[in-house]
Amino acid sequence: MRLVFMGTPDFAVPSLRTLHEAGYDIAAVVTAPDRKRGRGQQLSATPVKRYAVEHDIPVLQPESLKDPAFEAELRALGADCFVIVAFRILPEAVFSIPPHGSFNLHASLLPRYRGAAPINRALMEGVRETGVTTFFLKRKVDTGGILLQESVPVHGDMTAGELHDILADLGADVVLRTVRLIEEGEAEPRAQDDSAATPAPKIFREDCAIPWEKTAREVHDHIRGLSPYPAAWTMRGGRQLQVLRSRIAEEDSSGTPGSVLSAVDVIRVQCGRGSIDILELKPEGKKAMTAEEYLRGHRIETGEMLIP
Repeated sequence: MRLVFMGTPDFAVPSLRTLHEAGYDIAAVVTAPDRKRGRGQQLSATPVKRYAVEHDIPVLQPESLKDPAFEAELRALGADCFVIVAFRILPEAVFSIPPHGSFNLHASLLPRYRGAAPINRALMEGVRETGVTTFFLKRKVDTGGILLQESVPVHGDMTAGELHDILADLGADVVLRTVRLIEEGEAEPRAQDDSAATPAPKIFREDCAIPWEKTAREVHDHIRGLSPYPAAWTMRGGRQLQVLRSRIAEEDSSGTPGSVLSAVDVIRVQCGRGSIDILELKPEGKKAMTAEEYLRGHRIETGEMLIP
């Protein structure tokens, strides 16, 4: 079976690697254009492009997915199926090209967490199970017929970064199995139950502010669901403090939400109910560090307020 693979970030690389190592004919990889990144503004290729170049797979990097020239290039490749993992929204004129359809890997158990940030949103809401889904594309985003799903348990301290890596590897296996089902003519998509759908919209800076007025469990879930990126934040002394890792304090506590209860080896902060310990953080303009390292150079008084 001849494939075109579309993807951009690290999350997509295990799927591309798995298909390539399984011997599938990958006619081309489609990924985002090179962009200037970092302080030096050096031109940087996407992780998917880097893998493709290292393994002599042709690369397409269209600025616009609606460009007729891009569509013509895809048609000329003669692919049987398009495989999409962490890529942009495709126009119907593109995803309808291959005779065996186009399918996407999504990092949730659809119809739960449809949208751009399924990993973050699931953890922020404290789920105890999530997973991956492959589904055929249709015009409305994340609504197509489900091909395969696999679930994983989520423990109470897992961060978005940790879950990302687990789902990327799990997703690669599911992508391979999905391609084989399509190749063998055994793919039987089932319709999603739209009434059970939940959203996972893109996360903006204001979404990351730590809601100290919520319970300790909710604050902890908020922090781990945004760690390491884009990172939950609070303000201290007019400067942003990103919180990367926390734990729920075992002792009962009371006080004003956002107030510091103690600051010795960790920074204990009062929530709306209960408190959390800040274990790892990143001060504005500095590298990530443990709370203990931060406290060596910054004195925090009991009763000091951290505000969103």
